[in-house]
Amino acid sequence: MQLTELGGYAERMGWPAVPYVEKASGKAGSRRPVLDQLLADARLRKFDVVLCWKLDRFGRSLEHIIQNIRTVDAAGIRFHVPSQGIDTDNHSPLGKFMVHILGAFAELERDLIAERVSAGLLEYRRAHKAGEVGKRRHSRSGKDLPHGRPARVFRRDRAIAMRKVGKSWRAIAAELGVPQSTIRDALRPT
Repeated sequence: MQLTELGGYAERMGWPAVPYVEKASGKAGSRRPVLDQLLADARLRKFDVVLCWKLDRFGRSLEHIIQNIRTVDAAGIRFHVPSQGIDTDNHSPLGKFMVHILGAFAELERDLIAERVSAGLLEYRRAHKAGEVGKRRHSRSGKDLPHGRPARVFRRDRAIAMRKVGKSWRAIAAELGVPQSTIRDALRPT
């Protein structure tokens, strides 16, 4: 149905149609070689217009869709979704406006995701510190570890003694097998 309708639209507009049909799954993370080829061909300006059945067919997330539209737009190629009234025609002020609006939505989505991730990390740290993780709730991995990297284990007493006798940070790091920055952070007065 998609190909029939888009082919008919292209014919009515007098545009020769070259279909790019993705047979792969639309699941997040799966490769989309046909979409990748379309974007590569767009960069080479092998066509003037990309017709798409629905906006969500052009990417996995709003951010991905916007990135793909910007790639096509940067090549001077028009992106058109006739069924949804979306057209990024560069000669049209409304088309330029549409690209900017879509970009703003993508930025908003990125910011909202970052905000939710940050809030989730803060809540997990709070819950872990309060002793709730491992009892009433668990981490996604099931290991219930504190957030972040574990503290580096090395002989701090040896590092202190070596520093007192005048050894350089580099020499201490080489002898203990720990990065210099880790030793400096560990021995920095609090």
